[in-house]
Amino acid sequence: MNRVVSRRTALLGGALATAGFVLGGTPAHAAVPGESNGGVRVMPLGDSITDGYTPYPGGYRVELWQRLAAGGYTVDFVGSQTNGPAELGDHDHEGHPGWRIDQLDANLDTWLGQSDPRTVLLLIGTNDLNQNHDVANAPARLSALIDHIRADKPRAELFVATVPPQANGTQQARVVTYNAAIPQVVAAKGPDVHLVRMYDALTTADLADGIHPTRAGYGKMAAVWYAALRAVPDSLTPLPAAAAAAAR
Repeated sequence: MNRVVSRRTALLGGALATAGFVLGGTPAHAAVPGESNGGVRVMPLGDSITDGYTPYPGGYRVELWQRLAAGGYTVDFVGSQTNGPAELGDHDHEGHPGWRIDQLDANLDTWLGQSDPRTVLLLIGTNDLNQNHDVANAPARLSALIDHIRADKPRAELFVATVPPQANGTQQARVVTYNAAIPQVVAAKGPDVHLVRMYDALTTADLADGIHPTRAGYGKMAAVWYAALRAVPDSLTPLPAAAAAAAR
């Protein structure tokens, strides 16, 4: 497998902000290379759970990469961020600790233009809930974010996950309400937008700090993402050259 290796630096550090209620306010990064292996370009997009904030940098991406490789899929994780352990074969991602839906939305044009993903794995909203940021309109912001991704990359396959549970009762009530709205949002977006029921795969026993998954919890997430990708074969198949050029 050919691989073009570019060097990037990521930062080490961080502790939970706002007494543990803000999702990963500071990234837990290690210095690692960013890779491109020429495979299908997949963008993991979200907050600290995509980043892999505490206790396991790389998060679900580690086991997802391993499952994809074992399944014979050639995949290039893409994004402006990079972190994770050596066993993660491609460290690139677009996970931003502490970020809300609107913050992702404000940067999409740059990221999507640079990375040109074939497939996007979107898990976002936890920080809207934990920061009590206009919670009632969080599903509408998610809907607008999906529309933005679709406008920029109309040929991309977009997977939209429900957010994981939380240990705090107030936060968990918001999670349940937000997740209940996501299926209807996704259903209105057309055949290339797919619902991923991530919440159903985890319990509070899978959380390291009441918010972020344990290593085993991230493994459960990887299994859900992998099954979702395999259920949509186009998501793991590059666009024909002419179609890819037209989609840019």
